Amino acid sequence: MGLPRDPLFWLLLLLVASCSGILFALFSSEGEPHPGPRSRARSTTAPRAFSGPKAANSGTRKGRPCGHPLALAAQQHPRFRDLFDFSKPVLLSGGLYTWALWDSLSQRKAPYGWQGLSRQDIVSTLSLLNGSESTQLFGSGKLHQDCIRCAVVGNGGILNGSRQGLNIDAHDYVFRLNGAVIKGFEEDVGTKTSFYGFTVNTMKNSLISYKKLGFTSVPQGQDLRYIFIPSDLRDYMMLRAAVLGEPVHKGPDGGDRPQTYFGPEASARKFKLLHPDFISYLTERFLKSRLMNTNFGDLYMPSTGALMLLTALHTCDQVSAYGFITSNYWKFSDHYFERVKKPLIFYANHDLSLEAALWRDLHAAGILRLYQR
Repeated sequence: MGLPRDPLFWLLLLLVASCSGILFALFSSEGEPHPGPRSRARSTTAPRAFSGPKAANSGTRKGRPCGHPLALAAQQHPRFRDLFDFSKPVLLSGGLYTWALWDSLSQRKAPYGWQGLSRQDIVSTLSLLNGSESTQLFGSGKLHQDCIRCAVVGNGGILNGSRQGLNIDAHDYVFRLNGAVIKGFEEDVGTKTSFYGFTVNTMKNSLISYKKLGFTSVPQGQDLRYIFIPSDLRDYMMLRAAVLGEPVHKGPDGGDRPQTYFGPEASARKFKLLHPDFISYLTERFLKSRLMNTNFGDLYMPSTGALMLLTALHTCDQVSAYGFITSNYWKFSDHYFERVKKPLIFYANHDLSLEAALWRDLHAAGILRLYQR
């Protein structure tokens, strides 16, 4: 029996074959990945400016992506792309210590180096910071979202009555510094603290100067981390004693018990140390003040707030600054927790005008979100 010669038969046969092919294609593609947009890990071959130090901190990340990470904004800006170096180590740990580093840093005074300091004191402190937690601001074993959002809270009077507490606490990490008064000002400054940054000098001065205004103790908490700014030998000595859980054995703080300030837990994982090279890099590129060429040159260094804010800008994907100096600073008190308005004092050891100009320009460039009123 021969095949039918009716044209209608062949047309129907062709139609059935076509439909079968479509169905086969649909079924065979069901188990394949969809070629459209999907979440993926950051490329390890991408330019360092896009990943920064936080790539080493990230581990496996889940959550929302960054719409416009600050590293990208910095790279696209004609001025700031030449200033930011996201490959610069932010923290100093025992693993980074070498004779070459000693030779280099011993040529510069603290906080930019170790000139005049005992190598044995430096080495004995750094040897305690030998875990991965000491090299990373954010723990490597912790899952992080694709976009790390940080708030850095200064102590400026602009925060009094700001009602920014909920906005501050909504960030993934919150940096505070010096006289970080929280009780009674939760609505304005929030309650969350992830990092507390200080020099031993600024911490102790804050505890003395602002005690009657509510700063009776340094922020404490199980998940809170302390960032030491090594402005002098006393910072290394306090850090060493804090990790060992023993009294400070020498210097102006001799006999002090660190647990009085930082709580009973004596573990290296709670403490971070800014790298002197990082402080030098920040000063040279971002805050090179004219004061450095005056009689106050040996006293000058960026403020604690500036160092914490620039640390966040080199480790977080998005950064918001609250309580920092703005162009209308004269409208507000020096500190948000003062009961009587006091004018902002421009001390010779900091260049607050230079810092204010930097925050303004970073905000305008879309690299930083500066709270203003």
